Amino acid sequence: NSSQEMPTSLSSMGSGSIINSGKGFFDVPTSGPAIEYKKGYVMRKCCIEPNGKKTPLGKRGWKMFYCTLRDLVLYLHKDEHGFRKSQLSDNLHNAIRIHHSLATKATDYTKKQHVFRLVTADQAEYLFQTSDSKELQSWIDTINFVCASFSAQPLPSAVGSQKKFQRPLLPSSHTKLNLREQLRDHEEMVQRLELELETRHVPERGAKTVSIQNYKEKDTYLHYELKRYKMYAYLLRSRISQHPELEGTLVESSIGEAMECDEEESTTNRYSYRAAIYSRDTLQQPDIG
Repeated sequence: NSSQEMPTSLSSMGSGSIINSGKGFFDVPTSGPAIEYKKGYVMRKCCIEPNGKKTPLGKRGWKMFYCTLRDLVLYLHKDEHGFRKSQLSDNLHNAIRIHHSLATKATDYTKKQHVFRLVTADQAEYLFQTSDSKELQSWIDTINFVCASFSAQPLPSAVGSQKKFQRPLLPSSHTKLNLREQLRDHEEMVQRLELELETRHVPERGAKTVSIQNYKEKDTYLHYELKRYKMYAYLLRSRISQHPELEGTLVESSIGEAMECDEEESTTNRYSYRAAIYSRDTLQQPDIG
């Protein structure tokens, strides 16, 4: 297998057909043993690009997609038939790799209801609107649990200027740890991050601007990573306590089964989803930003 090195992530190549999506390279989905964890209609809004810059104003609008979470990729198609071969090349450019991602309720976004924020390993940021509060929590929990279960351990930072803070590289390949080992790894990461935050030294007065900037960047990074790993550890700890039989290779199929059992039928019909969100949004101010 070959790999493409990114500033903050590594995209592993599979053995199938490869397509360049503009956000890295993606394996074209096949009828193989991909695990499907959740699907349904959502509205998506792009906020920040993978390069960390704000999405251009003309590309920030809300758009409806049929969203399918398969393995560590969130596929966004125009309807339920997106995995047909005739539509693959047209729709894969909207796919989002979710390894090392974090989904949270967008409590600061008040223009629409039932919205969650997704921040990815390459620092891209998206908003997703769901049909109701139950679907909102279900999407957040499912995305975070899949990320917590399968995201591989970070790699050392890319070689560069020692004066500039470098984020560790986050591989998109699946972890080789079983579920309990993965939990221990997350818990150890929480301890390391807490210790580093406790022992950090604030730059002295009169320090160079670059030193202050690096301190702020790393401080923001450490607090975010602590939040992410605490969430990962909490979710794995909770699931293992509920399903102590989950171990090793059983985890992939068991997660999908557990998620299906936990959920009732969701709003997956395009027209019922439209009715659900537009009946509320017409009572609120239009969102053009």
